Amino acid sequence: MEYRHTPVLPAEVTKYLSLHPGSIIVDCTLGGAGHAKRIADSIAPTGTLVGIDQDDAALVAAADTLRLGRQIILLKGNFSEIDRLLSEAGIAYADGFLFDLGVSSPQLDVTERGFSYHDEAPLDMRMDPEGGGPTAADIVNSYPEAELLRVIREYGEERWASRIAAFIVAARGRRPIRTTAELVGIIKDAVPASARRGGPHPARRTFQALRIEVNRELEVLEQGLRSALRWLVPGGRIVVISYHSLEDRVVKRVFSELASGCECPPELPVCSCGKEPVLRIVTRRPVVPGPDEIESNPRARSAKLRAAERV
Repeated sequence: MEYRHTPVLPAEVTKYLSLHPGSIIVDCTLGGAGHAKRIADSIAPTGTLVGIDQDDAALVAAADTLRLGRQIILLKGNFSEIDRLLSEAGIAYADGFLFDLGVSSPQLDVTERGFSYHDEAPLDMRMDPEGGGPTAADIVNSYPEAELLRVIREYGEERWASRIAAFIVAARGRRPIRTTAELVGIIKDAVPASARRGGPHPARRTFQALRIEVNRELEVLEQGLRSALRWLVPGGRIVVISYHSLEDRVVKRVFSELASGCECPPELPVCSCGKEPVLRIVTRRPVVPGPDEIESNPRARSAKLRAAERV
């Protein structure tokens, strides 16, 4: 299957990264190189694009799209490993970082990856299937009910989390849950019929929660943002596109923390904490796609872009 990638908010990414020839830009979520191609064109001929992805299919597709040269460096890994990856690649600093979060279209559409609740496939959901680690099947078959409830409620913001967790535990007591279709059937049984008639697919939130847990997405996101800051030159920018409220909250919290200065009580005449801001928030409100982009690319509907600048 073709590894396609229709970039979300492409013009806004170019604007907020403040691209210019000679820049060193790190695309931490390379995917099909939709954003990377525009970035590479904007920083040519003397700039360097570093693309990071943990999916082999994405790296192969990106290499074909970008037509590798000495100004393009592709690295396999997770963006939580920015320090190691950039050090091994001989990168000394960066002028900008892009994080385009969420699951890419090919990962959703290729049945055997196990991300979709529309087709039957093994319950996997790992971004890097070759990298080891627990699968979604491991989680649904081994987590205690209370822990399943926490994951589904916290990461899926699922109203029926308690019933879904209880139904999963009851079902796995009869036989292990191995496929996406089996899990979807259990979730449909757990969600009352009245709640299934309207709104999104009843399994959507639980599948989101399991994907986040399998890949430690929120933990990895915070680690990646803080790591990127260490490599960013003064005036350099971090741009993040998130697709659900949990990701956006992490980005907003980290940016706010790093943009705040003295935390001493106001009654103290002199600062004793010594804390100074290291970021300036560029987008006070998240930037969202317009109606035309949403119509042409429905997966852009929930996107929010935030940007910050190193001071």
